[in-house]
Amino acid sequence: MKKIVAAMLAIAGFIFSANAQESPTAKHFHHRHNHHGLMMKELNLTATQQQQLKLNRDSYKNQMTELNKNESITVKEARDKKEALRKEQKTNMMSILTPAQKIKMENLKKNREAKRDEIVAKRLDKMKTKLNLSNDQVAKIKRSREDIHNQSKDIRDNDQLSRTEKKEKLMVLKEQTQNNLKSILTPEQINKIEELKKNRIEKKQAR
Repeated sequence: MKKIVAAMLAIAGFIFSANAQESPTAKHFHHRHNHHGLMMKELNLTATQQQQLKLNRDSYKNQMTELNKNESITVKEARDKKEALRKEQKTNMMSILTPAQKIKMENLKKNREAKRDEIVAKRLDKMKTKLNLSNDQVAKIKRSREDIHNQSKDIRDNDQLSRTEKKEKLMVLKEQTQNNLKSILTPEQINKIEELKKNRIEKKQAR
């Protein structure tokens, strides 16, 4: 039973990974930060805008530092305040950009999502071969991924939800992904996933 659960988590991660990351690792944070930095460079910011954005970032960092030092509030209060600061920082950042720059930023985001979709499509092709998936199974997995992607985006973009509420909803969504996959894959295919995972671990250990 544990092996099946592990296998389902592995394949659910494949579908879910390109969507919401409710608990990003430091590596994920720096990766996302680098993407954001490269995107900003393509907006042809003026010297004044660059200075304004720097002041905005510095103010955000200082407030976050002070918040982390505050031991008189609960963990939940700290998380909610951090979420509020993130929203404020984003609003301030967008107010500095021109309408044309905002449009270009949206286009850059769409291009990045398109490239990510290409990567996922290639991974799905490999999965189809290794697991001997039928065309119907592939179509169902694609629909599941698109549905999960749209739902997770709606959750992340919902400013009415607190950070904790978003995390809870995303966890429910991830569980839903696993349940969807259980209804799509055969027991043999799930066992095959576990076998492939075991082989990868053994290869890493042999290095």
